Amino acid sequence: MNYTTLKLAVQMPVMLAALMTALVLPVTQATAAETASHTSSKETAVSYHTVVIDGVKVFYREAGPKNAPAVLLLHGFPSSSHMFRNLIPQLADRYHVIAPDYPGYGQSGQPAMDKFTYSFDHLAAVVDKLTSEIGLNRYALYVQDYGAPVGYRLAAAHPERISAIVVQNGNAYQEGIDNPFWDPVKAYWKDKTQANAAKLRPVLELDATKWQYSEGFRDPALHVSPDAWMLDQAYLDRPGNKDIQIEMFYSYGSNPPLYPAWQAYFRKHQPPMLIVWGKNDKIFPAAGATPYLRDLPQAELHLLDSGHFALEEEGDQIGRLMHDFLDRKVQR
Repeated sequence: MNYTTLKLAVQMPVMLAALMTALVLPVTQATAAETASHTSSKETAVSYHTVVIDGVKVFYREAGPKNAPAVLLLHGFPSSSHMFRNLIPQLADRYHVIAPDYPGYGQSGQPAMDKFTYSFDHLAAVVDKLTSEIGLNRYALYVQDYGAPVGYRLAAAHPERISAIVVQNGNAYQEGIDNPFWDPVKAYWKDKTQANAAKLRPVLELDATKWQYSEGFRDPALHVSPDAWMLDQAYLDRPGNKDIQIEMFYSYGSNPPLYPAWQAYFRKHQPPMLIVWGKNDKIFPAAGATPYLRDLPQAELHLLDSGHFALEEEGDQIGRLMHDFLDRKVQR
C-alpha cells in the first residue's frame, strides 16, 4: 500500500462522518422546527366544547395553553362567539382564551321562555357558573355590546377575579345610550306592550343585521364577510328566538340603574382597561367611550375608524393593541 492509498484510508472515516453530519444536521433541524411549529399550532388551535349549566347546554370556544393567563371574550347582540373567530388565534399564543355563547345565542341551548328567564342577570349568572365549572379563577375580560352588562356584573361581584378589561363598543355610562337608536327601546322599558314590541321587531330582520355590519365601516365590501351577518340572522330566525331577543331588549332596561355601581367598581378597583371603540357606531357611539376616563384616568383609549362590529374591519389592529396591553398589564 503506497502513501497516497494509506492517507485516503485514514481520512475516509473522518470524511464520511463530516458528510453524514452535513446531511443529517439540516434534516434534524428541520424536524425540530416542524415539531416546534406543530406544538405551537396545536396550542393555538381552537377547540369547541359544551357544558351543562343548570340544565342548559352552554357552548364555548377555547384555545391557548391552559396554564397561561386567561382571557374571557363576551359577545354582543345578535352575534355569538363566532365574532371572535379571528381574534382568538391572535391571542392564543400567550393566553388561555375562552369565548362562550349565552343561552339563546350561537351554539348554546335555546330553552323555551317558560323554562328559562332571559335577562342580563341570568345570563351573567350562567357565565359565572361556566367560569367556575372550567376553573377560570382569574381572567381578563373582553366585552362588546351585550358583553358589557354581562361582564360588568361579573366584575362587580368578583373584583378579585378580574386582571384587566378590554372594552369594544360596550356601554357603562348614560352618555352611551343618549341617541336616537335607543328611543323605541326606552319606550318599551317604560311600557311593555305588544305595540311597543312591534316597533322593535324590524331590528331582528336581515336588513338591520346587515346594517350593524356595514354602518360606519370604511369599506364593508372589502373588510366584512357576508357570512358574519348571515350566520347571525340564521340564529335569529330560529323558531322562538325573536321573542327571546325582544325580552332581552326589555331586560336591557335593568342595566342603566346599575351604571353607578359599575362606575364605583371602576373607581375603587382601578382595573387596567383598554378601550378600542368603533367611533362610527350608531348604537353605542363614541360618546359612551370617553366617560370611562372619568373613573379610570389610566385607561388607554383608541377610537377606531369603524363601526359597531369593529373586529370585522379592525381585527388585526385590535389584536395587536390587546397583545401589547395584556403583555404589559397581565403577562408579568
